[in-house]
Order: sequence, then C-alpha cells, then structure tokens
Amino acid sequence: MKHDLSARAKLLALGAIVMWSSLAALGVALRHVPPFLLTGLSLLVGGLIALPLSKFKLAAWRVPWRTLALGVYGLFGYHFLLFVGLQNAPPVQANLVNYLWPLLIVVLAPVLLPGLVMRWQHIVAGLIGFAGAVIVILSSAEPNLSAGSGTASAAMAFQAEWLWGYLASAIGAVIWATYSLLTRRVPHFDTAAIGTFAWISGLLALLCHALMEPSVDLSLRDWALIALLGLGPLGGSFFLWDKALKTGDARHIGLLSYLTPLLSTLLLLWVSDRALTWPVGLAGVLIVGAAWLGTRVK
Repeated sequence: MKHDLSARAKLLALGAIVMWSSLAALGVALRHVPPFLLTGLSLLVGGLIALPLSKFKLAAWRVPWRTLALGVYGLFGYHFLLFVGLQNAPPVQANLVNYLWPLLIVVLAPVLLPGLVMRWQHIVAGLIGFAGAVIVILSSAEPNLSAGSGTASAAMAFQAEWLWGYLASAIGAVIWATYSLLTRRVPHFDTAAIGTFAWISGLLALLCHALMEPSVDLSLRDWALIALLGLGPLGGSFFLWDKALKTGDARHIGLLSYLTPLLSTLLLLWVSDRALTWPVGLAGVLIVGAAWLGTRVK
C-alpha cells in the first residue's frame, strides 16, 4: 500500500512538472502581457478548479489563518520574488538561481519533516540534477546571448548591480521549497483549499499590476491562452503538487522537479522547429540519472 501511494505521488508530481514545462511556451505567446497581470488572471482561473474538486462545497476552501498565510506565502510570495528577480537581473542567471528550489527541497526535507533521513545519495543526486538544470538553461539561452549587444561571457557575468535580482530569485527559491515542505507540518487541509490560496494570491498579483505595470488591452486569443495557463502551469499544477507532497517522499519529488527546465526546453525546441543540441541531451542524461539515483534510496 505504501509503495502504491509513493508511485501515485510521483505520477501526480510528474503531472505538475509536465504542466510547468508548458509555461515557457505559453509565456512566449503571451510575452506582451505584463507578468503580474498574467499571473493574477491565471491564478484566478486556476482557483476555479477547486469548485468541482470540492463538489461545490465552499467549506472545503476554509482553512485556519496560519494555513492560509502559508498558502499565500507560497503562491504569491514565490511569484512576486520571481518577477522581481527577472526584472532586476539577467533572466538566465535569475532563472538559474531560482532553480535552487528542487535542491533545497531535497536538503531541507529531513530538517522540516520528521521521519526523513538525509543520505549522501540524495545530496549527490541533487547536485547532479542542479548541474543538469544549469546546462539546459544555459544552452537554451545561447541564441539570445549571441544576439545581444555584448559577448556571452559578459552577459553571464554576475555583476554587483544585479545583486537585488539574484537575492530576490534566491529568496523565491527558499519560499517555494519551504512552502512545499511546510504544507506537511500544518493541520491537514483539503486540496481544494489551494483555490483559496490561488484567489487571494491572484488578487494580490492584480494589485501589483495596478501599482507597478502599464494597462493593456487583451484579445480573445490572449484570454484563451490565459485560461490554459490557469488550468495548467499557473493553476492546475498547484493542486497536483499539493496532492503529491501529501502522499509522497519530498526528497524524491524534489529530484523529479529538475525535469521541469528540461521538458520546458524540449517543448520550446519542438514548437520552434529547432534541432536537439548535445548540451540538452547531456542535461537530460544528468537529470534523469539524478532522479533515478535519488529515488532508489529511502
């Protein structure tokens, strides 16, 4: 029975990861939409998933205020700092720093969750997975770097003026890792309550849009793609992620999460009709190998 729950948790986590991997491709199609507006609307759409999930009983949406604070801390806090990082540092580097969160889940799981033990294999697998994420993110950015005004080495340099962007990305990674783990430490809540987290976080994101971003007119196509975002990477994925973490081993789920940048890059290559490169292939071997190594250890 325990093995069945673990396998189901991995499938749920993979479902969330597949959804997250579509974010970049959808984001390219919606790159003209301000990020806080995009996030806010998508989260409001995503929150609607809680209605059929709770059989339209709003009681399932209610949680203690501390649990609610944790949910908003995770969904809104992570995305807010992610955007701050992307706006105040080169996107490639900020994305690299942000992808510390799977490694942090692996490292912090034994600290925050009783009954889990850190093995050296988990640390090694986490570092291998992060190395794979670094390779795939850098390789996917090569065309943009070569098209820039400076050299690739100059564009990749960690300069002091970008410190706040890197710091925001790092704190965002800590927030998502700790949110993911601490949902196991609060009193049990129905996964439908993710809808409450999403709606409040979505309203906060729209407030940020009103205060910080220009207004734009959205087309019917924009609204359709925003609905897809809400049903997938910026909505539905959070429900799957919550279910996975409630029943699975957080260390294993953290390692599987490194598939996100790999699958995202493969999808972008496919939709843009570009060939698979050897760095992406190497990254795939490292990430899949890390997941295999880490999930073989209890």
